[in-house]
Amino acid sequence: MEKGRRVVVSALQFACTDDISTNLTTAERLVRAAHAKGANIILIQELFEGYYFCQAQKEDFFQRAKPYNSHPTILRMQKLAKELGVVLPVSFFEEANNAHYNSIAIIDADGTDLGLYRKSHIPDGPGYQEKFYFNPGDTGFKWFPEAARAMVLQGAEILFYPTAIGSEPQDEGLDSCDHWRRVMQGHAGANLVPLVASNRIGKEIIETEHGKSAITFYGNSFIAGPAGEIVASADDKEEASLLAEFDLDKIKSKRNSWGVFRDRRPELYKVLLTLDGNSPTV
Repeated sequence: MEKGRRVVVSALQFACTDDISTNLTTAERLVRAAHAKGANIILIQELFEGYYFCQAQKEDFFQRAKPYNSHPTILRMQKLAKELGVVLPVSFFEEANNAHYNSIAIIDADGTDLGLYRKSHIPDGPGYQEKFYFNPGDTGFKWFPEAARAMVLQGAEILFYPTAIGSEPQDEGLDSCDHWRRVMQGHAGANLVPLVASNRIGKEIIETEHGKSAITFYGNSFIAGPAGEIVASADDKEEASLLAEFDLDKIKSKRNSWGVFRDRRPELYKVLLTLDGNSPTV
């Protein structure tokens, strides 16, 4: 009986300090723990080098950005990936001349940098003022519901979502955690692929132009199977190194048998090229 293409994925979860060295040490410790349990691809949370600074619009925070080439965190993670033989997506605040991006470098198991993705859809709301810091990415979109389908159409067999999300400073009663998880479970189920989501935990307080702003990040990192089912999950308070194993060949056969991609009718979906349901944007 054929073994199939088996892969073990991991989602990490930890509280960040505002010290790069401390956070890198924590990330490396958890990467090593995941590797020791058999992980092949290990997802670290979004912008893990420090606090989620987008709570405030402060020009000093642009100093946190660094160029992609010779980025010290990427170089360190390349060495770690090569040593352990694991794949590491590495999120970072990128400076590119006068542009700035919320970016991620994909480090292969031999330490090779496979390339860069720049976040395409930039949020802007109380506590999550990313538009102040980040230009819209120019590497192609890989987010939002249309993007999940687009990635699988292009051959993606697992979807990875590094995240920084928690409470809403303007509304203490708003808890988006369940919604956040269900949407991504839908991405997995609609495309019949596993999905890995990594989020941070802990309370972070940032001094803003209007006083102190606080977000309590709700963690709940998880791994979903190809039917959208939760196969591994963290809570909202503890560090975690989640693992799940998938047989990609078996999942591919299941995906083909469902006919989800066979029966697509792209010529009927032109409305997706509009913002208002009527006028094409391209």
